[in-house]
Amino acid sequence: MKIRVGMGFDVHQLVEGRELWLGGIRFEHSKGLLGHSDADVLIHAICDAILGAANMRDIGYHFPPKKGNEFENIDSKILLRRTVELVTAKGYAIGNVDSTICAETPKINPRIAEMQEVLADCMSIDKDDVSIKATTTEKLGFTGREEGISAYAVVLLEKR
Repeated sequence: MKIRVGMGFDVHQLVEGRELWLGGIRFEHSKGLLGHSDADVLIHAICDAILGAANMRDIGYHFPPKKGNEFENIDSKILLRRTVELVTAKGYAIGNVDSTICAETPKINPRIAEMQEVLADCMSIDKDDVSIKATTTEKLGFTGREEGISAYAVVLLEKR
């Protein structure tokens, strides 16, 4: 069996007047992430990791951020499902996902199981194959100043 590994990263600025979506679920927070879609950094990092493992470029290539297009304000879960369809058509299946969200607030850990369920459903894989970790940057950098949130993801694909 042929396996491939991909790595993804995303970052978005925290701003007032936007909802905060992480891992496909809405968090109650005074700020949300600024972006063309719902700006779900975790899903975007996972999409990039999946696409990278299949050597299919990145999320911006497949779902370009152009004003007024079909992807403006789109739910990132739709982008994740479409990403999985793209790599499935190329003969790949997702083995597992390992990811990390970097944020000072809100607290992520209490909602990890919920995010795992949503993401596993979007990717048609077992919840046990979706690892989500959360960390802060100990008040350092843009994350520490609560100016933004970032996420990292690594994905293993298996050729079918």
